[in-house]
Amino acid sequence: MPSISGEFTVTMTSEALSAIAADSGLGRMSLDKRYLGPLDASGHGEMLGVRSGVSGSAGYVALEKVHGTLDGHAGSFYLQHSGTMTRGAPALSVTVVPDTGTEALLGLQGSLAIRIENGKHYYDFTYELPA
Repeated sequence: MPSISGEFTVTMTSEALSAIAADSGLGRMSLDKRYLGPLDASGHGEMLGVRSGVSGSAGYVALEKVHGTLDGHAGSFYLQHSGTMTRGAPALSVTVVPDTGTEALLGLQGSLAIRIENGKHYYDFTYELPA
Protein backbone atom coordinates (compact mmCIF):
# COMPACT_ATOMS: atom_id res chain seq x y z
CA MET A 1 0.00 0.00 0.00
CA PRO A 2 1.37 3.43 -0.89
CA SER A 3 2.14 5.78 1.98
CA ILE A 4 2.45 9.55 1.57
CA SER A 5 3.24 12.39 3.94
CA GLY A 6 2.76 16.14 3.89
CA GLU A 7 1.75 19.20 5.83
CA PHE A 8 -1.70 20.61 6.45
CA THR A 9 -3.24 23.68 8.01
CA VAL A 10 -6.48 23.65 9.97
CA THR A 11 -8.88 26.34 11.14
CA MET A 12 -11.47 25.33 13.72
CA THR A 13 -14.49 27.55 14.39
CA SER A 14 -16.91 27.12 17.31
CA GLU A 15 -20.45 26.36 16.20
CA ALA A 16 -23.77 26.24 18.05
CA LEU A 17 -25.14 22.90 19.19
CA SER A 18 -28.67 21.77 18.48
CA ALA A 19 -31.28 22.71 21.10
CA ILE A 20 -31.39 19.06 22.24
CA ALA A 21 -27.61 18.92 22.84
CA ALA A 22 -27.22 22.47 24.25
CA ASP A 23 -26.89 21.31 27.89
CA SER A 24 -24.92 18.14 27.16
CA GLY A 25 -21.41 19.45 27.83
CA LEU A 26 -20.44 18.82 24.20
CA GLY A 27 -18.65 21.31 22.00
CA ARG A 28 -19.11 21.57 18.24
CA MET A 29 -16.54 22.89 15.77
CA SER A 30 -16.38 23.30 12.01
CA LEU A 31 -13.14 22.24 10.33
CA ASP A 32 -11.49 23.95 7.38
CA LYS A 33 -8.29 22.23 6.24
CA ARG A 34 -5.76 22.62 3.45
CA TYR A 35 -3.61 19.58 2.68
CA LEU A 36 -0.28 20.15 0.90
CA GLY A 37 2.04 17.70 -0.81
CA PRO A 38 1.00 14.41 -2.45
CA LEU A 39 -2.49 15.00 -1.02
CA ASP A 40 -3.31 18.38 -2.57
CA ALA A 41 -6.80 18.97 -1.26
CA SER A 42 -9.20 20.91 0.92
CA GLY A 43 -11.12 19.35 3.79
CA HIS A 44 -14.33 20.55 5.40
CA GLY A 45 -16.10 18.90 8.29
CA GLU A 46 -17.80 18.91 11.67
CA MET A 47 -16.41 17.82 15.02
CA LEU A 48 -18.09 17.04 18.35
CA GLY A 49 -15.93 16.92 21.46
CA VAL A 50 -16.09 16.76 25.23
CA ARG A 51 -13.55 17.42 27.97
CA SER A 52 -13.64 15.41 31.14
CA GLY A 53 -13.29 16.80 34.64
CA VAL A 54 -9.86 15.14 34.77
CA SER A 55 -7.07 17.30 33.36
CA GLY A 56 -5.87 16.06 29.96
CA SER A 57 -8.81 13.70 29.32
CA ALA A 58 -11.17 14.30 26.40
CA GLY A 59 -12.74 12.75 23.32
CA TYR A 60 -13.85 13.80 19.86
CA VAL A 61 -15.47 12.46 16.71
CA ALA A 62 -15.56 14.13 13.31
CA LEU A 63 -16.50 13.60 9.68
CA GLU A 64 -14.60 15.45 6.98
CA LYS A 65 -15.07 15.65 3.21
CA VAL A 66 -11.72 15.85 1.39
CA HIS A 67 -11.69 17.09 -2.22
CA GLY A 68 -8.66 17.43 -4.48
CA THR A 69 -5.94 15.13 -5.77
CA LEU A 70 -4.24 12.15 -4.13
CA ASP A 71 -0.97 11.34 -5.90
CA GLY A 72 -2.47 12.87 -9.06
CA HIS A 73 -5.85 11.07 -8.80
CA ALA A 74 -8.67 13.65 -8.64
CA GLY A 75 -11.86 13.21 -6.66
CA SER A 76 -13.24 13.34 -3.15
CA PHE A 77 -13.73 11.05 -0.15
CA TYR A 78 -14.75 11.21 3.49
CA LEU A 79 -12.56 10.72 6.57
CA GLN A 80 -13.97 9.52 9.89
CA HIS A 81 -12.06 10.68 13.01
CA SER A 82 -12.24 9.17 16.50
CA GLY A 83 -9.87 10.50 19.12
CA THR A 84 -9.36 10.26 22.85
CA MET A 85 -6.90 11.69 25.29
CA THR A 86 -6.40 9.89 28.61
CA ARG A 87 -4.62 12.16 31.07
CA GLY A 88 -2.56 13.60 28.22
CA ALA A 89 -1.93 10.36 26.30
CA PRO A 90 -3.52 10.66 22.81
CA ALA A 91 -5.12 7.89 20.75
CA LEU A 92 -6.45 8.68 17.28
CA SER A 93 -8.04 6.74 14.42
CA VAL A 94 -8.72 8.47 11.08
CA THR A 95 -9.99 6.21 8.31
CA VAL A 96 -11.48 6.59 4.85
CA VAL A 97 -15.23 5.93 5.03
CA PRO A 98 -15.82 2.88 2.77
CA ASP A 99 -17.21 3.53 -0.71
CA THR A 100 -17.11 7.34 -0.44
CA GLY A 101 -14.40 7.86 -3.08
CA THR A 102 -15.51 9.65 -6.26
CA GLU A 103 -14.09 10.05 -9.76
CA ALA A 104 -10.51 8.66 -9.90
CA LEU A 105 -10.71 7.81 -6.17
CA LEU A 106 -13.49 5.21 -6.51
CA GLY A 107 -12.77 2.29 -4.19
CA LEU A 108 -10.26 4.24 -2.07
CA GLN A 109 -9.35 2.61 1.25
CA GLY A 110 -6.92 3.83 3.85
CA SER A 111 -6.01 5.46 7.12
CA LEU A 112 -4.44 8.76 8.01
CA ALA A 113 -2.23 9.59 10.98
CA ILE A 114 -1.79 13.14 12.26
CA ARG A 115 1.45 14.46 13.72
CA ILE A 116 2.03 17.84 15.34
CA GLU A 117 5.67 18.91 15.42
CA ASN A 118 6.92 22.36 16.44
CA GLY A 119 3.37 23.71 16.13
CA LYS A 120 2.89 22.42 12.54
CA HIS A 121 0.42 19.72 11.46
CA TYR A 122 1.52 16.79 9.29
CA TYR A 123 -0.30 13.79 7.82
CA ASP A 124 0.88 10.27 7.04
CA PHE A 125 -1.66 8.63 4.72
CA THR A 126 -1.53 4.94 3.84
CA TYR A 127 -4.03 4.08 1.13
CA GLU A 128 -5.04 1.66 -1.58
CA LEU A 129 -6.84 2.21 -4.87
CA PRO A 130 -8.22 -0.64 -7.00
CA ALA A 131 -6.12 -1.52 -10.04
